Amino acid sequence: MLISEIYQSRQGEGLLTGQDSVFIRTSGCNLRCTFCDTPYASWKPEGETMTVEEILERVSGYPAKHVVITGGEPMIVEQLPALTSELKAMSMHITIETAGTVDKQLDCDLMSISPKLSNSTPSLERAGRWRQRHEQRRLNHDAVQSLVSRHDYQLKFVVCQREDVAEIVEFCDQLESVRPERVLLMPEGTEQAVLEQREPWLRTICDEHGFTFCPRMHVAWYGNRRGT
Repeated sequence: MLISEIYQSRQGEGLLTGQDSVFIRTSGCNLRCTFCDTPYASWKPEGETMTVEEILERVSGYPAKHVVITGGEPMIVEQLPALTSELKAMSMHITIETAGTVDKQLDCDLMSISPKLSNSTPSLERAGRWRQRHEQRRLNHDAVQSLVSRHDYQLKFVVCQREDVAEIVEFCDQLESVRPERVLLMPEGTEQAVLEQREPWLRTICDEHGFTFCPRMHVAWYGNRRGT
């Protein structure tokens, strides 16, 4: 499989914020989000072709017992179930970060699902034919419902403006047994000043709906750079 990077850091988003974790970033994605902050794993996938055994060897060299498989979109990787099975055999806690467009049977302790709202769709000038592909693929209610039903989960939405929240409410209303506190709203942005500007009104919206505010702590800790 094509791997963009493997490194240890602290989880900067979601329910496990602050947890020391080994990050495995797969390269390749079935979407083209306009605000993607890892274009080297999506818009222009790059990396090293590695076997499951090579990945496990690299992971075992770090002390953390939590592993985060991210991307790109890891759920499109054919060898992902084999990788998660071996990681579970190593007694690793596994988080998978996915857009929720693909469903797979695999080992996972926390399914971190980030459905893409209309604010993610790129312009025709930038994306060409990928604009239509993205729009057609960005939401898969059946896949998200299946993942939520089988795993401990968090639903993490990227919010650019107040109007985005109506889409989030509509999406969640179509799912069964979703707990509001497991719906995480995260401000879009890769600069701390932008995140801080959006935080107050987004926290208010979270309080109104019973959702959870999700800061991007890795930006505060490290800035917007690779390997963090």
